[in-house]
This record gives sequence, C-alpha cells and structure tokens, in this order.
Amino acid sequence: MSGPTSPVLPLQQTVPGDTGPDRLREAALDFEAVFLAQMLKGMTRGLEGEGPLGGDGPFADMLLDAYARLISRAGGVGIADAVVREMVRAQEGR
Repeated sequence: MSGPTSPVLPLQQTVPGDTGPDRLREAALDFEAVFLAQMLKGMTRGLEGEGPLGGDGPFADMLLDAYARLISRAGGVGIADAVVREMVRAQEGR
C-alpha cells in the first residue's frame, strides 16, 4: 500500500534572508540567552559541592544554558528589546 506521505517539517521554518519582526525577535532572544548564560556561568564559577550548580559537573553548563533561555523567554533583562531596536534601525539605514 503506497501513497503520499506528509513530510515532517521543522517546527519553525525560516527563509534565508528573512528579517521579519518575528525572526528579528527570535534572534534577539537568542542573543540575550547567550549573554545570560555567560553571566550565570561567571556567577557560579568556583562554587563547590555536589549540587547541580556546584563544581564542574558534566551537566552544569547545559543547566545554566537552559536557565538562560528560560529567563530570556520570560522577559529577560531588556537586552533583547534593545537588540531588536538596533536591528530595525540598521535595516532602515539610520
């Protein structure tokens, strides 16, 4: 029994060169998450112990990256908003 199958599509398709408002916002949130992850890693460096944030456990960086993405998606610290403003300004040629 052969028939057409539906292709599996990625959750979010992007078109190369797409700079729509949603795409700009996603890029800004990603940038903010990377920044926050670096800040969180600096804050926890040197902590000792067996907890998820103590020491250099194999998953500590992954946990901090996940926290950073959650913080960014929950409103962040305002970096994403500033990045979006600057990207829109750059596109307008100002």
